[in-house]
Amino acid sequence: MDSNEKKELSESDIKAKFITPAIVRAGWDEMMQIRREVTLTPGPVVVRGNLSSRNKKKKKFADYVLQKEKGVPVAVVEAKENNYTISHGLQQALGYADILDVPCAFSSNGDGFACHNKTAVEGEDTETEFGLDAFPSPAELWARYKRFRGIADDQESLVTEPYHDDGGNKERVLVSGAAWR
Repeated sequence: MDSNEKKELSESDIKAKFITPAIVRAGWDEMMQIRREVTLTPGPVVVRGNLSSRNKKKKKFADYVLQKEKGVPVAVVEAKENNYTISHGLQQALGYADILDVPCAFSSNGDGFACHNKTAVEGEDTETEFGLDAFPSPAELWARYKRFRGIADDQESLVTEPYHDDGGNKERVLVSGAAWR
């Protein structure tokens, strides 16, 4: 596909044809580790007199949340149309990473990825860009998450401990080291 044809694609097409396949090729399980269109905040409450409602148009949601396993997010990915640069959505992804308290935020327009790594060590760049074929594996992003949260290898089983699902629509998410549903 030439670059002019790619610029005609919608954000949804970019995700389906380029971003999701790149993440899956890196070893991420599409059914268990990749969540799409994840609501992060329900939107502000608007009060008018004695009535209140939630402004659902202003809710925040991440295009992708990558998780070690259910309820343990490790990174977010923001997608943009190909008319934007690779890094155009990185600030937005960083905001979502802060909400989820995860170390890695990614942005993509289907040409490659931009990454902000909060766990970069000396000699590594905090922000990088790379091709679609170089997305980090689950093991690499899990190692970054453990370093970010100060999780020792012998503590890993506590973080990944399965939890009881009561059948409700609520989901456990780790925030600042504590689980919430």
